Amino acid sequence: MVSVSDLLPVEAIRLDVTAEDWRAAIGAAGELLVATGSSTDTYTAEMIRTVVDSGPYIVVAPGFAFAHARPSPAVLRTGMSWVRLARPVEFGHETNDPVDLVVALAAKDASAHTEAMASLARLLADPETGRALREASTPAAVHALLAGERSPAGAAEPAGSAGEAGPAAAAAAGPAVHKILTVCGNGLGTSLFLKNTLEQVLDRWGWSRYVTVEATDTISAKGKASEAVAILTSREIAKTLGDVGVPVKVVDDFTSTTEADRVLRDTYDV
Repeated sequence: MVSVSDLLPVEAIRLDVTAEDWRAAIGAAGELLVATGSSTDTYTAEMIRTVVDSGPYIVVAPGFAFAHARPSPAVLRTGMSWVRLARPVEFGHETNDPVDLVVALAAKDASAHTEAMASLARLLADPETGRALREASTPAAVHALLAGERSPAGAAEPAGSAGEAGPAAAAAAGPAVHKILTVCGNGLGTSLFLKNTLEQVLDRWGWSRYVTVEATDTISAKGKASEAVAILTSREIAKTLGDVGVPVKVVDDFTSTTEADRVLRDTYDV
């Protein structure tokens, strides 16, 4: 399994970086990807273009932006970078601004980094670990925290199990499976964060065998919408999708199991 610390070397971590705006913040993260051999300057420009074209959906949690673009020839190998800002900057996100942490991903394909994204989502969702990562005094300290992932004991637990309501009750006579789509502009970054968070809640409910979660991009989501009971995504991507024939539900914090629990309960009326 590829871990966050495997993809994010100490040399790709910078703390207390000064950035005048969101472009400069992404630029700083992109410079580290270039310096550590993951991508070229062209990929940095592609990450910035993603926000210009699709809005600040990469701001997936309060204060946290996950910069990325589609796999392209500008990606040399899958890798990540970590930039903690000296002063937060505005990305234009309605609920999660300002941003003080930018993590960038350069991915060769849509699969190699899946487990690393799930790991990072768990780390940032844990209040204690998230706070320690933001307060770490050196890049080595950040890397050590990323390398020492543990179960997020401090993460908020959803308010109880959903029991046999919804798909569990419907599937009592057979293995009926529902699908939920999580969607981002590229299908390999922010949508994976949300997929992991939803799966944590479904595991706690005991619904994992009844509901599958698929991370995808905006183009694919329109074609796959008829297969799903709902689409969960950011406010910006929801506007891009428009009416796709199934409920499109907005999630503000992609790392929050509490919010994921609420949205799932609303989806299944439980």
